[in-house]
Amino acid sequence: MKHGGDLGEAAARFGGSGSTWLDLSTGINPHAWPVPEELREAGWTRLPSGADLARLIEAARLAYDAPAQAAIAAAPGTQAIIQWLPRLAAVGTVSIVGPTYGEHETAWQAAGYRVSLVPTLAAATESGRHVVVVNPNNPDGRIATRPQLLAVAETCRARGGWLIVDESFVDVEPGCSIVRHCTELPIIVLRSFGKFYGLAGLRLGFAIATSTLTQQISRALGPWAVSGPAMTVGAAALADIGWAAAMRGRLVCERDELDSLLLAAGLRIAGGTNLFRLVEHPRAGRLHDSLASRRIWTRRFQWSDTLLRIGLPPHEAASRRLAAALGDAVRDVASSRHDQGTSTGTPW
Repeated sequence: MKHGGDLGEAAARFGGSGSTWLDLSTGINPHAWPVPEELREAGWTRLPSGADLARLIEAARLAYDAPAQAAIAAAPGTQAIIQWLPRLAAVGTVSIVGPTYGEHETAWQAAGYRVSLVPTLAAATESGRHVVVVNPNNPDGRIATRPQLLAVAETCRARGGWLIVDESFVDVEPGCSIVRHCTELPIIVLRSFGKFYGLAGLRLGFAIATSTLTQQISRALGPWAVSGPAMTVGAAALADIGWAAAMRGRLVCERDELDSLLLAAGLRIAGGTNLFRLVEHPRAGRLHDSLASRRIWTRRFQWSDTLLRIGLPPHEAASRRLAAALGDAVRDVASSRHDQGTSTGTPW
């Protein structure tokens, strides 16, 4: 599975229709911002205006606590910015702190850059002209500190490069954002609207940096890159500061409940954020398939045989379903392991 959220692969391999599946493969908030009725028809019959874009940008500035001198480019999802940045950057080696969201590596390699995957920020500064870090990281949730990021940005500046900080999941930990420093150093901050606000289908994301950098991005994206409905709904949701504060508290509680459920099933929590958890199991691939046979879709990784990412269940009934399925799946995997070990003489 290349990404979470696509139930087509799940249904093709394990049967069933979308309505029969519990999709926990994404890091998208299952409690979406409630779009008011009066906004559901807005922006469909005309091209977006400059005033629409200005309202969206100002709402993003306030929600993300971006400094007044910073510029913001809006895009049809953060993914669009990720794909454009390598076509705008100076030639040089790119260091990506990983393992992390795989589309960063894909985009830079497709543009012809030499990409170095490194385990730490300290290692990223050894050779990279440009450095990419996801903070908090996906999928393990590790967080780079502000002093660490600023030191890397200084190195990037000395080499004529950029520090790209993908903050797609920082809404749950806003104090970790580096956005206040994005005009002092060559830092490009990426923010994803859809994950925290639970409206991923709206396709909306932002790049925050100096005006010179954001102008390059906006020109590359072209006019009307963001749809009218996305501008209208996005501006209203970002301005709803009370909803965001309450949601952060709710997600902490639901993360704790999910942790208890996962631990009760015998899984080890290896990291994550308040929107998803990373768990460890010695036969994660088998566990993934066993859950899928019960129509529960989780996120597995090509680079690890022991890790699964599991998103927050959307309601209590879903939590009960996950708990029951995990109990059965863990027993099934243990049983198949025992049978295989018995028949082959393999020690486990």
